[in-house]
Amino acid sequence: MEKFKDWDIYMEKYGQKFIDFLPSVIGAVVMLVVGLWLIKIANRFIKKFFDKQEYDPTLENFIASLLNWGLKILLFVLVITQLGVESASLITVIGAAGLAIGLALQGSLSNFAGGVLILLLKPFRVGDWIQAQGVEGTVKEISIFNTKLVTFGNQLAIIPNGKLSNDNIINYTEEGIRRENLTFGISYGDDIKLAKEILLNLVIEQETVLKLEDKMPMVAVAELGDSSVNFTVRYWATNDDFWELRWFILEEGKARLEAAGISIPFPQRDVHHFNLEGLKK
Repeated sequence: MEKFKDWDIYMEKYGQKFIDFLPSVIGAVVMLVVGLWLIKIANRFIKKFFDKQEYDPTLENFIASLLNWGLKILLFVLVITQLGVESASLITVIGAAGLAIGLALQGSLSNFAGGVLILLLKPFRVGDWIQAQGVEGTVKEISIFNTKLVTFGNQLAIIPNGKLSNDNIINYTEEGIRRENLTFGISYGDDIKLAKEILLNLVIEQETVLKLEDKMPMVAVAELGDSSVNFTVRYWATNDDFWELRWFILEEGKARLEAAGISIPFPQRDVHHFNLEGLKK
């Protein structure tokens, strides 16, 4: 009987506290659900707002991500306050937790700072083709903590902003045009002037090769190699024409040199066989 009596006392004491606390729990749950719903609507509104304006896509994605996280943190504070935690105590706890989390997540904070630097300095934008951290690709998205690239093979590469902002970056898109430097080798017995004329005419004939005053195509002897005379073929082209032009000149250059009787040497190795039986005798 004493056990049942103690149980009744326990239920009466803590059950009443639970009933008193229940409205706060229900209010917190409702606030959380409604808050997440409102944040979702706000994100859509922000996206529509940026779509109507001519803002940099990099800035759009970054601000949208920053507002999304900021609203969620604010919602978390409101939900905790609804559960009865005092604001002053909550601020103290958040401050202490922030310090601990900051020490534990130094890498993430570094990535956040890197994202801010990328946003301010703009070494690249969404849509640019860049090379960084051993990866080449088109910039798909710049978020708060990382940058996403789509590689030439259509793989998604995710690079932390901290490393990206503190290392070398090559932006192939920024200038709009690029210079190519191809190498062709001919045999020492072939006519150097004829080979040079063939390669230079080939480049000049291409309409997509830029022929500006300070960016004229050129062909020159670059090196007297071990088994070949190496020419350097230099020209400028826009980013859109660059790769197609490169592939064509490599193929057509070889074909025209061979048609003119000029050989393109390649490394060879002579293998000699010895009669071991004869050596033994």
